[in-house]
Amino acid sequence: MPYNRTFNLSVEDIDLIEEALRARGRELSRMRLALTEENPAHLESIRVIEHDQRTGEELLGRLHDQKIFYRPQKAVYVSG
Repeated sequence: MPYNRTFNLSVEDIDLIEEALRARGRELSRMRLALTEENPAHLESIRVIEHDQRTGEELLGRLHDQKIFYRPQKAVYVSG
C-alpha cells in the first residue's frame, strides 16, 4: 500500500501542530536542563533529547517554509 501524499489540513490544524511542537520543545529543554553532562548515566538521555529537539525544530522549519504569507499588492507594505 503506498503512502498517502495528500493531506487536507486547515490553518487551525497547522497552528495546533506547531503549538504542540513548541510545547514539546519546551518540555525537552526542561528535561535537558535537569540532566548534567558530568554524570555518565545522563549522556545517552542527553543525546536522545537533543536529537528529538533538533527533529522538532527541523519540522517546524519545514512547516514555516511551506507557508505563503500575505502582502498587500496595491498598498505600501510596512513590516512589524
